[in-house]
Amino acid sequence: MQNNTASAVSEDTFDLAEDTQRGKFLTFHIADEDYGIEIRYVTEIIGIQSITDVPDMPDYIKGVINLRGNVIPVMDVRKRFNLPEKAYEERTCIVVVNVDDKTVGLVVDKVNEVIDIPDGQIEPPPRTKAESGQYIQGMGKVEDEVKILLDVRKLLYSEDLEQMTKNSD
Repeated sequence: MQNNTASAVSEDTFDLAEDTQRGKFLTFHIADEDYGIEIRYVTEIIGIQSITDVPDMPDYIKGVINLRGNVIPVMDVRKRFNLPEKAYEERTCIVVVNVDDKTVGLVVDKVNEVIDIPDGQIEPPPRTKAESGQYIQGMGKVEDEVKILLDVRKLLYSEDLEQMTKNSD
């Protein structure tokens, strides 16, 4: 009986942790737009650092970094969206995310804040033929602004990135 209770408690704790992160998004700035990703995928935010180039990768995969002994691939979200490149500066950050046990760093112009966006304030993404449109999960309405909410899984999916995360495990 005790094992069942312990199991139920740990499941409740997991559900509670999932529930407390529901509707929370880390917002960041790229070019002239504000974007958001679900906070549950974010493991940490670090300042920009030296990125080791990896040959024969698409231009949006900047290379790899050594994060406390773990080699992780780094994607420049600007380049993923086919936006013009911008020199990294003091506010440039790497948002480290973990999806399906794969860790990847996302380079963004600057991190803003964590905000709550209830499901009722999220609208479906507009239909667009632009390649970057496939990465949009929805449009979050926050006061008089709109935040573009990204689908992290779709953003990270690429055969090249898949290969790099397998090699770094």
